[in-house]
Amino acid sequence: MTSFRDNLLAGKTAFVAGGTSGINLGIAKRFAELGARVAVAGRDPDKARRAADEIGHDAIGLSGDVRDYGAIRGVMETVADKFGPMDIVISGAAGNFLAPVLGMSANAFRTVVDIDLNGTFNVFRGCHDLLNTPGASLIAITAGQAVNASALQAHACAAKAGINQLVRVLALEWGPDVRVNGISPGPIADTEGMKRLAPDDATREAHYARIAMKRWGKVSEVAESAVFLCSPAASYITGTILDCDGGSQVGDASRLDLARGMA
Repeated sequence: MTSFRDNLLAGKTAFVAGGTSGINLGIAKRFAELGARVAVAGRDPDKARRAADEIGHDAIGLSGDVRDYGAIRGVMETVADKFGPMDIVISGAAGNFLAPVLGMSANAFRTVVDIDLNGTFNVFRGCHDLLNTPGASLIAITAGQAVNASALQAHACAAKAGINQLVRVLALEWGPDVRVNGISPGPIADTEGMKRLAPDDATREAHYARIAMKRWGKVSEVAESAVFLCSPAASYITGTILDCDGGSQVGDASRLDLARGMA
């Protein structure tokens, strides 16, 4: 039996920058399942084509670097030409690595800021006149480092904090025609980032202990957050950063286990 929700995004056009892998690919898949016309973009054209095949539903995969305004603008013009004005735009391209400030070159710092922050600006600035307004929804994928200082993450902390403020400024400047929000995922299973940060069982268990929900999230759970933010249910929400993190931002839940052990 088909429900209304099964066709929630029918007739909508969605573009996902960075949608060729990980969380962003999961979002693109969910949009397509709910009836949207979906286009994804990444730097590797072969990877983009494979992602489109994986998404199915006549999705298209395009090649473009979010650091290059002209390139990503051209990609979005292609999407608008093929599918019509865009209703949903996700900016999710990101880069990261672990390094102390004194072990990081200026170019390394700049690279992450360029992909994450400048890339988000380029995607959102470049899409504005290609949007189906009023009612378009933009979503930036940010991270907890935006509000919580993290050792070895100066570049990511700076970039994500900038994204959060960019979201708020654009919500002010572009409302009421365009809603602009962000999603801040916590640790999400089966992503390259978590494979690098927690490669063994002991490290993973230590991660679980600190999270209120005592587990990592699922890509599908972040995708459902994106569906909510671009749906009519969120029609009065803009300038908001939605934490999809199992309570990671609330505090360190492992202290409770320590307290119980001392009781």
